[in-house]
Amino acid sequence: MTSQSAAALRSRYVEQAASDLEENRRLQQELKERISMLKQEEALLRDIISLAERYEGFTDASRLPEQSQDEQVAAKPKSRTKQTPAGDTSRRTSSAKTASAGTPAKAAAEGKPRQALLGDLLMKLLGKYEEPRLAKELRDELLKKHPDRNPTPQVVRNTLESLVAKGRVQRHKQQRSVMYTLVK
Repeated sequence: MTSQSAAALRSRYVEQAASDLEENRRLQQELKERISMLKQEEALLRDIISLAERYEGFTDASRLPEQSQDEQVAAKPKSRTKQTPAGDTSRRTSSAKTASAGTPAKAAAEGKPRQALLGDLLMKLLGKYEEPRLAKELRDELLKKHPDRNPTPQVVRNTLESLVAKGRVQRHKQQRSVMYTLVK
């Protein structure tokens, strides 16, 4: 083997090693992104499971508690009974509950008609399309049609995933994209 052929062979090995290293770095970056996405999906699924466990006793979906997007979560009262001046306890009536629950968010919500649920709006939007749609596309369309609503992209994805869990929406994965269609 001549020194020229040895140098050419060494040069090819160096180029191949550099190419392999670059490909390895690219694959590592893709795997890091995939792991991050899987961790987010795991957190979302844990949230869905905890919600499902919390409301397991509800068979009628209309009885599930609803919360406005703008409404803040108020602390629950420790006791459902109250002391009367005579010292005996009595159950609170619904009028007593509303009188004591004078939070600004609830007072503001009482005067307004209740907003449509985000899940219902997303299902209505999905019903217009035969082909799968990205969560980003649905959010953009929602913002155009309902400028008073401004859910974050994560809220839209979480809502879509909860609809998937309920069997109302179907999830389609295409490479790294997740798309949704209405179950018919």
